[in-house]
Amino acid sequence: MDSKILIVEDEQSVVNLLRKGLEPEGFQVIAAYNGQAGLRAVTEARPDLLILDLTLPGLDGFELCRRIRKQPETARLPILVLSGRAEEVDKVVMLELGADDYVTKPFSPKELVARVKTLLRRVSTPALPQVLRVGTLEVDLDRYTVHVAGQPTSLTAKEFELLKALLEARERTLNRAFLLEQVWQYGEELEIETRTVDVHIRSLRKKLGSEGARIITVRNVGYRLDATSPPVNPAP
Repeated sequence: MDSKILIVEDEQSVVNLLRKGLEPEGFQVIAAYNGQAGLRAVTEARPDLLILDLTLPGLDGFELCRRIRKQPETARLPILVLSGRAEEVDKVVMLELGADDYVTKPFSPKELVARVKTLLRRVSTPALPQVLRVGTLEVDLDRYTVHVAGQPTSLTAKEFELLKALLEARERTLNRAFLLEQVWQYGEELEIETRTVDVHIRSLRKKLGSEGARIITVRNVGYRLDATSPPVNPAP
């Protein structure tokens, strides 16, 4: 079955441009032109990926993303933000809210299609039947769940993949370029800021509570996970 892409965008011309890029690649495209309609479409149409504008009538993209991530049935829906807002603060806020990617307008339709394919490929990859444990942290790769001290912890798809990569590295330091390639599957042909990794790491630490202190910053290099005893004051 063709992957279903929901576009929540109030500009008809942008929707038409996206259709022209996505439909020839075999994607089924549906559109909503305001935030409330977009929220309904997420629930009713069950898309495989959401392309989301931020400046929308009524319910804006920030609140729409927040509501999607709060619902268990949509918490891991891949979200690609497509916005004319290029300020760093908007990118950081959306990444912290759980967006998986951020593209600014004007955009390259070919690059956007490549990013859509990358996100869908990532979420469609079957997880291995394996449970990783460190301290009170337990990560079930089969069920895609995370528990800290026996309590469930909700992570976005990217946060989960980051945690998995750090655990599997067995205390080796992973540089940001490796994490971008491993987690986002972006090579040199697609530009993405290394700050994206830092934003997701910060959010991951916060969600893991005391166990988040195990994620150590190796300055000017990247990150590693301390499997022994977490530091008292981890680097930001």
